[in-house]
Amino acid sequence: MIVIPAIDLKDGKCVRLKQGRADKSTVYSDSPADMARRWAGEGAVYLHVVDLDGAFGGRPAHPDAIAAIAAAVEIPVEVGGGLRTDEDVQALLDCGVTRAIVGTRALEDPESIAALVGKFGDRLAVGIDAKNGIVQTRGWVEASTVRAVDLAVRAKAAGARTIIYTDTSRDGMLKGINTAAVAEICDAVGCDVIAAGGVTDAADITSLKALAMPNLAGAIVGKALYEGTTTLAELHAAL
Repeated sequence: MIVIPAIDLKDGKCVRLKQGRADKSTVYSDSPADMARRWAGEGAVYLHVVDLDGAFGGRPAHPDAIAAIAAAVEIPVEVGGGLRTDEDVQALLDCGVTRAIVGTRALEDPESIAALVGKFGDRLAVGIDAKNGIVQTRGWVEASTVRAVDLAVRAKAAGARTIIYTDTSRDGMLKGINTAAVAEICDAVGCDVIAAGGVTDAADITSLKALAMPNLAGAIVGKALYEGTTTLAELHAAL
């Protein structure tokens, strides 16, 4: 398992939201590329980037900032937010991103996932964002009737090799990660799972490791790093 710092983009800046709400944003940097260099300099081995404007608007909104992030560091970068078409995914990968994350499309057009995996392989991940176990889409502003674990099983059956699971009720709240939900997703699929939403300190990493799920590949950390409730060094020590 690895720890993956998050960089969320809104209006060209590095921000964090509370539970995905656009009206609850805090700006942490005017330069996402500088933030990427900071996390890489502190020992990050992977970065997670979300194009929030893309997620809300349905199409990528920060191609230049994302390209700058990918160029600024030598570690892999994964990006999600607004990737509704094959062309969107290809354009993202062409600008130096290691892995593209599709979320809304995985729910609304599940038949396309197998074709996407066939085309992009390991460079494609499926993002599943859920509240109370129910999938949310389009930047978390719309709720479906689909259970997160059922979508995870469908994604795995379509060939997805990495699933990124976010508990949106915990995201940005600094109240700890939902280990039970993470365990349920890991247990239901055989592919890699990356957990997000609520990681607050090293104790959360310890709790995730205690699940002893061999396919739990990583934990995404955002606000806790920006607010200083923990550091990458502390989280790495917990690993």
